[in-house]
Amino acid sequence: MTLKDIIERNARWHGDALAFKCGERELSHRALRDEAARLAAALYAGGARSQDRIGLLLMNSLEMAVGYAACEAFGLIAATVNFRLAAPEMRHIISDSGASILIFEAEFTDRIDAIRAELSEVRRFVCVGPAPDWATGWDEFVAEGAPGPPPLPAPRPEDIAYLIYTSGTTGRPKGCMLDHAGQCAMGAAMSAHLGLDGQDHSLLVMPLFHIGAKSQVHAQHWVGGAVHLHRKFDAEAVLRTVHEERITLLHLAPMLIQALLEVPDRARFDTSSLRVLIYSAAPMSPTLLRAAREAFGPIFIQMYGQTEGIGTVLPKGDHRLDADPVAQARLGSVGHVFVDTELSIRDDDNAEVPAGQVGEICLRGPCIMRGYWNNSAATLAALAGGWLHTGDVGYVDDCGYVYLVDRKKDVIISGGENIYSREVEDALISHPAVSAVAVVGVPDAKWGEIACACIVLREGAAADGDSLVAHCKPLIAAYKQPRRVVFVDALPALPSGKVNKVALRRIISGEAE
Repeated sequence: MTLKDIIERNARWHGDALAFKCGERELSHRALRDEAARLAAALYAGGARSQDRIGLLLMNSLEMAVGYAACEAFGLIAATVNFRLAAPEMRHIISDSGASILIFEAEFTDRIDAIRAELSEVRRFVCVGPAPDWATGWDEFVAEGAPGPPPLPAPRPEDIAYLIYTSGTTGRPKGCMLDHAGQCAMGAAMSAHLGLDGQDHSLLVMPLFHIGAKSQVHAQHWVGGAVHLHRKFDAEAVLRTVHEERITLLHLAPMLIQALLEVPDRARFDTSSLRVLIYSAAPMSPTLLRAAREAFGPIFIQMYGQTEGIGTVLPKGDHRLDADPVAQARLGSVGHVFVDTELSIRDDDNAEVPAGQVGEICLRGPCIMRGYWNNSAATLAALAGGWLHTGDVGYVDDCGYVYLVDRKKDVIISGGENIYSREVEDALISHPAVSAVAVVGVPDAKWGEIACACIVLREGAAADGDSLVAHCKPLIAAYKQPRRVVFVDALPALPSGKVNKVALRRIISGEAE
């Protein structure tokens, strides 16, 4: 099965039903199919052929939904770009993907203009909104296509549907190759876990360049349901949409759930239609869960996964605060493995370890990526022995509940976004006053974690935290910039010479006290 099959099925069976709504604009399932064909015809006229990459640099919008659908239905590859990135970071992703056509939002014109001379493979720039003279406006571009669907072969289940970029141990973004069969399997599995029936309405504030958001679209459209899109998170706007549109499913990071609880006079919004509230990116504290349950009811589900593949789910029934201590302790887990997915805890020799023993969390199943684009070495390492090695360390208890212990790759999860320490370190070390730097995540009540930079200054040099953060601004996205800077005389080291980040966290903790 392919994603094209799902689009066609929904157009036939649920043609008049809502597929997407963003603000006052709507697309039915039939209109989604037709608009996707119009855009695909224009892409074909612009030179795109089967399995060519189409860059999508868009916020949540109907254009983003149509851009995805055009690629899904006609065998092109959607190469998404995180719109929060700085221009040099965008350049790497667009260049690495080999995108021949880039569709971007007018808001990002300055960033693309700054790097477009280096984007040698991009033949056409298409702008949603007021277009600069070097780009074609969306409507003008779509009008270039011939009437009817383009003569492109139908995608096969094994064809790549998306390149969604993540960051690896080196901090360089890597494109996860996600195929049609795997994305269909993800939609089926997630729809089953959520109990969707085609009558549900999801609200997405998570950006669609994330697989977390796209997986929710797959789940809804597997059964012909509806997806409402917000371009950015606004707590009051979320509650208003739930109230007015009778939203049944919501997906938020814990810090955003906290923000909903802090909306003044929240009772004026009727949220009784909600039956599922998914959270991910970080565990939810018992205090927050208790308050959220009182506000919204026993509707919480936790999910764990990564761009490379889905992993586990902790269902509503395990979110109990009145249970026995053993059951309550399971709130610290990420639940059981997804349907049709295998999970194994493995040691450094790739041997499975028994229950209760810590090792690397490995996954296997139809929803796992095919590999990393243009990176065979990273692919071989990540998929060694036929398992996806997640880089996360954890264990499984005797009842099959999975517990995360640490992150092998030192990823920092701040407000639901992944920050890789190497990226921040590379930006800081380029400052002339910095001799050495190490970045670690430290707990934060609002963000879950924040990036804390530990700096050794060059002899005789001077710099303060504000100036170092300012130095990072043109180099890395705002959410990656350190929110705390600590100056130290030297970085603690392991015998190998590597920075001892465990000791470093202790130093930071001691300073905080």
